[in-house]
Amino acid sequence: MRLGVIDIGSNTVHLLVVDAHRGGQPQPAASVRIPLRLVELLDGEGRLADNGERALTACIHELRTHAQNLNVVDLVAFATSAVREAPDGDDVLARVRADTGLAVTVLPGEAEARLTFLAVRRWFGWSAGRLLALDIGGGSLEIGAGMHEDPDVVASLPLGASRLTRNWLGENDPPKRSELNALRRYVRAQIAPVVGSLYHVGEPTRAVATSKTFRSLARIAGAAPYGRGTYVRRSLRRADLAEVTARVCRMSASERAALPGVSASRAGQLVAGAVVASEALDLLNLDEVEICPWALREGVILRRLDQLTSGLDGPRALPPVGGV
Repeated sequence: MRLGVIDIGSNTVHLLVVDAHRGGQPQPAASVRIPLRLVELLDGEGRLADNGERALTACIHELRTHAQNLNVVDLVAFATSAVREAPDGDDVLARVRADTGLAVTVLPGEAEARLTFLAVRRWFGWSAGRLLALDIGGGSLEIGAGMHEDPDVVASLPLGASRLTRNWLGENDPPKRSELNALRRYVRAQIAPVVGSLYHVGEPTRAVATSKTFRSLARIAGAAPYGRGTYVRRSLRRADLAEVTARVCRMSASERAALPGVSASRAGQLVAGAVVASEALDLLNLDEVEICPWALREGVILRRLDQLTSGLDGPRALPPVGGV
């Protein structure tokens, strides 16, 4: 069965297509990314407004066509913090559905954390024991912990790399020390209340990190290139992360873009992402996190596959454009 998921994030809109069946590992068939940078299209009140709506609609049309050409039999779409927090988000998505024929589900932050945790659990399996999963997105930081496929504790915090760059680091490149210190205090104040609830359920057997931010930081710290495949073990030690964070905070965006594993489109927000990662590992007292290649998109696909193969739902064929 060929499944597709469109992930409307703060930075990128991503179509992931996999071939999947019950009891088997989903195999990637295609991946299409459009660097929409939706968060930068919001107006002063955080609304998508006309520019954001037009760009998002065009993007969905393009990815929907890709999915159709790839013979996807079931396509779902979801949006995260940028759309979730936009005052006009629901109205915009209603018009996007009318125009493109595709309904977009807005995921609450805790649902993001749960679906990411599901992907991590399925990747590492039951032998991983009690898992702690961290994911830094463009708009939020998701945390989940537990022994099962559904985590015992989840948290979604407004600590996304793009959001913090926009709100805290201003126009200075590299950022001023005073800006970085203020950002660190804010990040720690957001994470600290969650620490007790996480460890109340027990110390994790394995700590795991997902997302492009963590992957980039691990690559800078010496992890294997991703061209070597998903089955190569990659990890990020807290001591190495501290060194990488200090290093990237002294660099300009153009210098950061030259680092291994860092794209030009992500270089601007790497400092904020590194600060969040560093403070999270410090407050959670984690010496190391293992990098998981699966994250939210895979969690959505896994949950959808469960629904389809259990008979709880049928495939969502692509409707005609302009119709529901």
